[in-house]
Amino acid sequence: MLDVTVIEDAEAAAVSLDPTRARLLAELAAGPASAAMLAGKVGLPRQKVNYHLKALERHGLVELAGERRKGNVTERLMRATAASYVISPLALAAVQPDPDRFRDQLSARWLLAVGARLVRDVGTLITGAVKARKRLATYALDGEVRFASAADRAAFVEELTAGVSALIRKYDAPDAEGGRDHRIVVAVHPTVKPETHETTPEIPETSES
Repeated sequence: MLDVTVIEDAEAAAVSLDPTRARLLAELAAGPASAAMLAGKVGLPRQKVNYHLKALERHGLVELAGERRKGNVTERLMRATAASYVISPLALAAVQPDPDRFRDQLSARWLLAVGARLVRDVGTLITGAVKARKRLATYALDGEVRFASAADRAAFVEELTAGVSALIRKYDAPDAEGGRDHRIVVAVHPTVKPETHETTPEIPETSES
């Protein structure tokens, strides 16, 4: 089972967003189970659970983990193909965010568009790497910092911009034969409290619409 996978197909996204099927995915992410086993957990008849499982299987969200005999019946044990799923903007290709339409480094909505592009691009790269049976070279840095004041936050952003820009200038080799382009994304945003999904107190954005 994968830790996380990206849903790029619109129909698969729609299937995953159905509340009952999302509940079944969560149950199957915890371990393999049959339709009969799941029926009691979700409060639905086995036949109805089977209907939902077939829809999930058709879109690659669940897969056969094995079979077992129970009396005169052979039960199919299903499992989720991943522990968690992310829906790519490709699922809404006609209206997916485009960070190139406008650039405002102090806009939370532009940051959201950049993040959406990151999900889309990395999801596409993962799909290609799996098909090619190759490892995908990526790197991510995740951390938290508490600023004592708005002035400190502004100074941090200024130093971060200068430092990353200097590294880009140092290592950028646009004319290198055999080189490969890489995208760099650096973001700063208020921390979200996991238990309430509310943001911690922070300096208001000055350019948000």
